[in-house]
Amino acid sequence: MPEVLKAPLVLEFPFTRSLSPVQSAFLTGLRERVVLGVKTTDGRTLVPPVEYDPVTAEEIRDLVEVAPTGTVTTWAWNHAPRRGQPLGTPFAWALVRLDGADTALLHALDAPGPDAVRTGMRVRVRWAEERTGAITDIACFEPYDGDDPAEPAGRGGEVGNFEDMVTGIVAPARLDYTYSPGRAQSAYINALSEHRNVGERCPSCRKVYVPPRGACPTCGVATLEQVEVGPHGTVTTFCIVNIKAKNLDIEVPYVYAHIALDGADLALHGRIGGIPYDQVRMGLRVEPVWTEGGRFPDHYRPTGEADADYDTYRELL
Repeated sequence: MPEVLKAPLVLEFPFTRSLSPVQSAFLTGLRERVVLGVKTTDGRTLVPPVEYDPVTAEEIRDLVEVAPTGTVTTWAWNHAPRRGQPLGTPFAWALVRLDGADTALLHALDAPGPDAVRTGMRVRVRWAEERTGAITDIACFEPYDGDDPAEPAGRGGEVGNFEDMVTGIVAPARLDYTYSPGRAQSAYINALSEHRNVGERCPSCRKVYVPPRGACPTCGVATLEQVEVGPHGTVTTFCIVNIKAKNLDIEVPYVYAHIALDGADLALHGRIGGIPYDQVRMGLRVEPVWTEGGRFPDHYRPTGEADADYDTYRELL
């Protein structure tokens, strides 16, 4: 059996969200080295603050300041910090109930080792040198020798007590993983590097799928028989792209199409070139164009043949 391919893959995008008035005040407060909670009608103080009481579901807006010191309620040791975590050396994830609060805040606790951490230990906020209005404005917690709460900064009160309020945040989302296309698509990719298109035929319905999936999506049986298809094909349907994609050096407008390669029973997609975008049409006969060293067709261009009859590809739309 040929080697199954695998490669590292990173999926990354910035997630932008707006903030409610309570969240806006909380993050703006962190920028000013102030920790705010919200007080419920029965007198509880919730940190981090929320917009609705988790017990009664009523809206709550009464912001109050709490101390930057507190007590560890529970913790777990992180012996191998990952990319993007608060500290680059081993640390504890800890739930800290700040003095004046009735709930605990999750953050990093900087300690020399797990033996130096315990439930009930006193800690205080270590502020980041540069603060932007994010939870990372608290760089971490650190051990605190005093039993008495530290004095708050005296900036509590109603929402909007600060100037230049933080109204939105950008949270980067990233997933690092190893992707393997499997046996069937590994063979397909290897064939593409030789400028060939290879699909697999279902032993039951006899349809040829390109790219192959390793199993027939209709019959559910394994597909092992390889079939070379193309290189010519037919445009079954298409769209005109008018928005330039980041890091893609293609001038807009251009056409992206579904292309049924000769001998295939499934259309694949590819860019159409070598013809004005407004002359691309269903039934257009095309062939692949390979760049030097390319592992897949750069685009498809017209072959000069007569357009295919609609009945020959209507089942592939």
